Amino acid sequence: MSTDSHDGEGRGPEDEQNTPDDQNDLQRMLREFLSGKGPAGGIDPSAFASAAGLPIDQQALQGLMNTLQNAMRQPADGIDWSVTRRTAIDVAAEGGEGGDRAQVERAFPVAGLWLDEVTEVGAAPDAPRAITRIEWVQATIDTWVGFAEPVAESITRALMDALTSQLPEELGESLAGAGPMLRSVGGALFATQLGTVVGKLSREISAGGDVGIPLLTGPGREGGALLPSGVAAFAEGLDQDAEAVTLYLAVRELAHARLFRHARWLRQHLLSAITDYARGIRIDTDRIEELASELDIERPEQVQEMLAGGALIPPKTPEQEAAHARLENTLALIDGWVDAVTADAVSRLPGADAIAEMVRRRRATGGPAEHAFGTLVGLELRPRRMREAAAVWRLVAERGGISARDGLWAHPDLLPTAEELDHPARLLERIGLAGDPEPEVDEFDQELQKLLAGGLEGLDRPEPSANESQDGTDPDEDPRPPAV
Repeated sequence: MSTDSHDGEGRGPEDEQNTPDDQNDLQRMLREFLSGKGPAGGIDPSAFASAAGLPIDQQALQGLMNTLQNAMRQPADGIDWSVTRRTAIDVAAEGGEGGDRAQVERAFPVAGLWLDEVTEVGAAPDAPRAITRIEWVQATIDTWVGFAEPVAESITRALMDALTSQLPEELGESLAGAGPMLRSVGGALFATQLGTVVGKLSREISAGGDVGIPLLTGPGREGGALLPSGVAAFAEGLDQDAEAVTLYLAVRELAHARLFRHARWLRQHLLSAITDYARGIRIDTDRIEELASELDIERPEQVQEMLAGGALIPPKTPEQEAAHARLENTLALIDGWVDAVTADAVSRLPGADAIAEMVRRRRATGGPAEHAFGTLVGLELRPRRMREAAAVWRLVAERGGISARDGLWAHPDLLPTAEELDHPARLLERIGLAGDPEPEVDEFDQELQKLLAGGLEGLDRPEPSANESQDGTDPDEDPRPPAV
């Protein structure tokens, strides 16, 4: 099909609708933003929806255009993260809720009793909860924003500066003093996309601890939470009784909540490591300018593709590689401990092995929304060595008991290192559980055992009869000399 750009000959109605010259032109959109014709005058909302990664429906488009209008009217130095919250709630609310809330609430008491039998880590003071997707978004959005904010500000600033440098010279006067506005619009796009990712993530997870880190904030955050809709979706993929699946997930979630309540240092240790890693990301401005020069003005959705594909995140530095390895090791230890404790607690549950394998696979691979967050921010929260960590926790419990296993969470320096996950014997040697030594018995215990043994031997002999002396002879018999 011919596509002559000068006279439009050979174009069909569909082509005229989707790719006319007066649409999908990023420079023209920015020119009209800056010309004073109105925040959305003459701008194709579908193009901006594509750039933001939003579904093209009227409600989403209206919300996006309102966001961009506000960003233009009141440019801010930073990013308006309330956009992320609103977008995430809208996406999470799509399709309504599902699942059996009563079944989830019935599972919590049983899960707590089973955990009491297999770990010395006590229950959290907060009661576990059954929450909706929207409640999960509201309770976790501040944590997600904290992870994304350092990267978002760097990307937005660098991208907007690069795009500005690519605009024609005739826009120079219009661009005077427009830097804050451009960054505000770019920040709004990033905030909108982050909200979309978090909203979609609420539809993939089933429990507060599914991502491996303590996401919940606010009152009751330590008790743990299950999403009935997520539990139901998880059970659909298994040939197992729905109530058994719910009980397994409840045990796992409460084990996760107990661990973070027991190791008070762990939450801040983990969140600080993630934040430091994110702040260590430096955007390569040369790469930004190169990508901006390659932008096809007929495809403004390339902005969304660059954000979602992680093209703006540079390769990790050696320092970041080391920090990421430590972070992955900690996540593996958390998930491995939860996996080992859960396996002990659900030993009487039919189908527990099949459910556990599905959970491990999902944790090892993650869902689409979680991957989207990883590429958007440059950080994937995957416990890649969960199986090795679970095996080490089981080994420590076999050699030293659950006290030795759970006691290693008293301080970060006591936790198994990556090297010790590779060579568990080194961990056993460090904590004094190498080999299989005989238990030591002090001298007092030895003498006491001898005394008791002697007394028991005397009790084992039959009482002498009336006609038998203490030495075993009969007093009525005539004593005879021994035969010669």
